[in-house]
Amino acid sequence: MRVLLIDDHALVRRGMEELLRSRGVEIVASAGSGEEGIRLAQSMNPEIILLDIKMPGLSGIDTLNRLRELGLKMPVVMLTMSREDADLQGALRGGAQGYLLKDMDPEELLPALEATLRGDNVVAKEMVGTLARIVQGKGATTEHAAPSEAPFAELTPRELEILEYVASGLSNKMIARELNITDGTVKLHVKAILRKLGLHSRVEAAVLAVEHGLGRKRPASN
Repeated sequence: MRVLLIDDHALVRRGMEELLRSRGVEIVASAGSGEEGIRLAQSMNPEIILLDIKMPGLSGIDTLNRLRELGLKMPVVMLTMSREDADLQGALRGGAQGYLLKDMDPEELLPALEATLRGDNVVAKEMVGTLARIVQGKGATTEHAAPSEAPFAELTPRELEILEYVASGLSNKMIARELNITDGTVKLHVKAILRKLGLHSRVEAAVLAVEHGLGRKRPASN
């Protein structure tokens, strides 16, 4: 895993470098500003970017938006102290694949990054309530939203079954194992689910499903 760090606090960058390197992660570069981070992202082509939000000059959200405008598609995970609704919403709208808090358990960071590289979206558990509010607001303003009493009416039985597993926090690989199908088939179903629900990430789909009573499935072998 090749990681680019973008954070204006040198001590935070140094700590993150040591933590990730001790777990076999390659730090391709470390930037103290959004502008520098963008230049390094273009030249170093990292597999994943860890990006702070509250930075002087170009903020993390602005940096994220600039990266996407430049056509850089590598996963970006926001690593921040901010628990503000607007920051999470801005990150998701900007195309971030993750939103983690700096006070998280260090042992949880690498698994979260690995999940992001597999195509999953990761959001700190402390921010799930905020994410739920964002999803609710989006659902209320979507022009072609399905009726609230039947938001999953367009899903096939198989898609609904997979959504239940997604809402329970299972990865594509785990879902594939439970249903005896391939990872690729699960990915196709998840894409169809997001398209039909008008959502952008599996995290949003999971929150919506839990709000409507889904998400109780668990692996048969734990």
